[in-house]
Amino acid sequence: MTDPGAVAGVAGRLVLIAGASSAAGRAVASALTDAGARVIAVGSNAARLAPVAAAARYECDLANFEAVTALADRVHAEHGPVDGLIHLVGGWRGGGGLAGQTDEDWDFLHDHVLTTLRNTTRVFNADLLASSAGRLAIVSSVSVDKPTPGGANYAAAKAAAETWVRAIGQGFAKAGDAAATAIFVVRSLEGLEAELATRVVGLWAEPAAAVNNTRVTLAAP
Repeated sequence: MTDPGAVAGVAGRLVLIAGASSAAGRAVASALTDAGARVIAVGSNAARLAPVAAAARYECDLANFEAVTALADRVHAEHGPVDGLIHLVGGWRGGGGLAGQTDEDWDFLHDHVLTTLRNTTRVFNADLLASSAGRLAIVSSVSVDKPTPGGANYAAAKAAAETWVRAIGQGFAKAGDAAATAIFVVRSLEGLEAELATRVVGLWAEPAAAVNNTRVTLAAP
């Protein structure tokens, strides 16, 4: 059951979920909606977004900066500035040892894991800073701590994403005490969607200073 304090914190907030059509995205969207937040669901396929619990759903190529800028313009015009950005765009490619770390896999991971994060955070950073409780969260991997040759591309992309988020968190800290970043770390997200959803809702239950630049490992029960 969601903590009442968390519900009070996120109620009325406008939260954008990038990668909302995934199993994790659907779980997070439902939890935020149940807690009283207004959810903006964004993904690459409108049909897959249809069942997501949300106030609005937008199809967008998040790897294209111009498309993300246009998305932000539309969100601002129709809903106002966002209070939260939950980045769940990802995907895994790997295997085959170091020799199997292909350029094609790297390009895929770079676009999905890192470029989409860079685009969405650059476009919505001002919103999060202006909010009375701006929150940014991503999901990372334990492979960042213990990378293997067969997962080197993936671990490198995730490590870069974590570094990017920590840099944003430093900027938030310098700007004041209202915005915060969080990194949730998993071995595999499958089976942890509900736990992730609860944790995301809870980001608004704590002061920004207690949340900012935290790195929390989620483990299966």
